[in-house]
Amino acid sequence: MKLYHIAALSALLWLAGCATPPASETPKAPAAPAAAAQPSAPPVIPTGPLQPITAAEAASRGVAELQPPADLWHRIRRGFAMPNLESDLVRQQEQWYVSRPDYIQRMTERSRKYLFHIVEELERRNMPTELALLPFIESAFNPQAVSSARAAGMWQFMPATGQYFELKQNVFRDDRRDVLASTRAALDYLQKLHGMFGDWHLALAAYNWGEGSVGRAIARNQKSGLGTSYLDLNMPNETRNYVPKLQAVKNIVANPEGLRTELPLIENHPYFQTVTVTRDIDVELAAKLADVSIDDFKALNPSMKRPVILAAGTPEILLPWDNAKVFQRNFEAYTVGQYASWTAWSAPSTMSVSEAARRVGMNENDLRNVNTIPPRMLIKAGSVLIVPRSAKMLNDVTGQVADHGQLNLAPEMVTRRTTVKAGKRDTVASIAKRYRLSAAQVADWNDVGASAAFKAGQQVVVYLPVKTGVHNSTRVRAKSVAPRATARNAASRPAAKGPVKKKQRR
Repeated sequence: MKLYHIAALSALLWLAGCATPPASETPKAPAAPAAAAQPSAPPVIPTGPLQPITAAEAASRGVAELQPPADLWHRIRRGFAMPNLESDLVRQQEQWYVSRPDYIQRMTERSRKYLFHIVEELERRNMPTELALLPFIESAFNPQAVSSARAAGMWQFMPATGQYFELKQNVFRDDRRDVLASTRAALDYLQKLHGMFGDWHLALAAYNWGEGSVGRAIARNQKSGLGTSYLDLNMPNETRNYVPKLQAVKNIVANPEGLRTELPLIENHPYFQTVTVTRDIDVELAAKLADVSIDDFKALNPSMKRPVILAAGTPEILLPWDNAKVFQRNFEAYTVGQYASWTAWSAPSTMSVSEAARRVGMNENDLRNVNTIPPRMLIKAGSVLIVPRSAKMLNDVTGQVADHGQLNLAPEMVTRRTTVKAGKRDTVASIAKRYRLSAAQVADWNDVGASAAFKAGQQVVVYLPVKTGVHNSTRVRAKSVAPRATARNAASRPAAKGPVKKKQRR
């Protein structure tokens, strides 16, 4: 019997050693905050002859579970590692969620497409799995969410912060909405913030309020001899409620029965697979070849802004687990016609939308709609537009255009007929110079020669620009500036009292 106990004990210890991957297989954290990771305890490697251990000793050594978690919620609970926050604000947030079961049901159902991947990435980085619940707070797991401060995606990145973390934003796609890219960037950012502040609650406050704001709040408290924890800092109401909201969701996930809440079953299994795209292909055709609805396709590939996928810029798409092979088989067998009916076209000079439509053989309204061009705007030289692709075109869009194409617009010049009174010694040339017009135009409007002079007090006809209330230039691209953190999303729920104002982070 003793030999049986020893054999069983050896097997358990061997499993415990296998539960921790060798250092060479452990993925490295992003460059910035190596300190953000929380390394697990090293495995216990016995030496000498095996000896029986007590139940208490076995519990303290973290013996690996023999079976995987039954569902994803259990897996998330198992990885909780942040200290709990206890406050009245947490109780208020709990009550807010518990009193809205329909809202919880909607956002948890929406999360099932993305949650497994996020948990996988957190475990790979040795980060607390509470962070997988953060998109519930930011966007209710809506990757198409956009806040009033222009934060986008389920992780709510501001344009400049997204650029800092290499999330491309161009005329074809916005990687702030991309499931894989935005998750990578968000976890990079959270690790960076944890490395800066050494505390997950402060890191979350900085994700919401901005690292500079949190740093200054800490400095003020230090100068006044006050504490510097999350609860000690003076911060805006939005940030004051931010961690309590996450704690409330954590409490619901940890004990749904105790809080009279039901969570939908989410299997501990990948929802999607990554599939390589080798040719430009229409979004509708890709969904059709994968045998998924266009809505489901866009839910997994929300970064795409145009009706075509450019292989040089987006070489991979996400598809439901069981549909990935369906797509690959149908893609290889597709012989009906070309994969893409759209391509990219660069405007050779600044021109009106009607002129661009004429050059590419499109209806003006169709060109406006597919490229999201508002009324009374000119297309500036070098702008890239989506236009129909001819059957004779063999080459796909280049990587340079697919990665960097931008649509730059400027307001059309609207003029109004105006009369001005000529002064002494005024001529066609002097009037033209005064109003920044050409002498030929002034002469033509007044039916005189280009060298004519006007009598003092004579009414001179000119056509002058009218202010349209539009900015002088509109550029469909975020400027590259210092990183700024995200703002709360319009789709995420308000604070306990009234809607929360969306703020840019610094």
